[in-house]
Amino acid sequence: MATQRFNPQVPDPLPLARVLEQHSGLARLGFLLQQSQRRMEIVKPALPGALSRHVKAGPVDEEGWTLLAANAAVAAKLRHLQPRLEELLKEQGLQPYAVRVKVLQA
Repeated sequence: MATQRFNPQVPDPLPLARVLEQHSGLARLGFLLQQSQRRMEIVKPALPGALSRHVKAGPVDEEGWTLLAANAAVAAKLRHLQPRLEELLKEQGLQPYAVRVKVLQA
């Protein structure tokens, strides 16, 4: 009696960008990620010295954009810079341009 080997066919994996495009919820998430990174590129030159190493781009929503600070001292400096950062986003026409600052939890 000959045994048959089961050889399932596995489809080729899809590139992440294509998966994001095909699913509406994931497409929205991908768009928001791009928007957050775009905002970070705009404000990064306004961050003094090594401050940018301690700041990460956070989520974008209908009310604004969140910057994530590594600690309270970085958050305090970001809050001091907040009006300038919002001005930079407004100059680029990015709505909403409100910037929130939150400390990353360790």
